[in-house]
This record gives sequence, structure tokens and C-alpha cells, in this order.
Amino acid sequence: MNFYTRKWVRPEDFNANGSLFGGSLLKWIDEEAAIYAIIQLGSHSVVTKLIFEIDFVASARQGDLIEMGLVATRCGNTSLTMRAQVRNMITRKSILSIDRIVFVSVGETGQPDPHGYSSITYERDRMPIGHPSEHEAR
Repeated sequence: MNFYTRKWVRPEDFNANGSLFGGSLLKWIDEEAAIYAIIQLGSHSVVTKLIFEIDFVASARQGDLIEMGLVATRCGNTSLTMRAQVRNMITRKSILSIDRIVFVSVGETGQPDPHGYSSITYERDRMPIGHPSEHEAR
């Protein structure tokens, strides 16, 4: 698993206990996973379908640096499945793991739309060129 995204835990990210709010962490992961899905599926039109088996192992405090890692595990007809892990960048201790995150490529009506790929890539050649508003409907 590669860890590319890093976040600095700041006071606005805290819960009532003075530690990292789980909702903030899940928002960051969902955003990072969406970007990863866009690159893998070659489409800006992806939505979160499922986030399953979230395991909060530890928390983070003010000033901690955390890093998020994602790895694609399955490429379906309209979907991409991945795993996620978040760890403290300094101690390397796990903060959270997610067993399965599924993103689905959708068409103009919001229904699942085949993305046309059958494998996971580690190249950026599927990244759509241009702004999403410039793309014509499939």
C-alpha cells in the first residue's frame, strides 16, 4: 500500500474529547478515494457506493501528522473496490483501516455506467483531460 496523502491534525478537526473527529477522517478518506477512483476509472463521474468494515484503532491529537493509503483490489464492470489505511506518520502506528470502499461510475441519470476497463492500472493514462464540464455525455 502506498501512502501519498498527508494531513496535519488541527484544532478544527477535533471531537469533544480533544482528539481527531472520526467524521473528519472519513471525509478525508472519501475524498482521497474519489480522486483515486477518478484516475482508475478515467471518469469524473464516480460516486461512493459502500464503505465497509471501518476499524478505528487509535486516535490522533493536535499536531500529529497522519498519512492515508489506498490500494485497488478489484475492478468491476461499473465499479472499483479498494482498501484504505491511515497511520500516524511519525510513529507508523495504525489509526484506522477500512476493509472495502466501492466507487461506481455513473452516467447522466446517476445510474451505474460501465467504465470500459477490466483491470487496475498504476499509470495515469486514464485520467480525463480537461475540465469535467467540457466532457460530452457518453
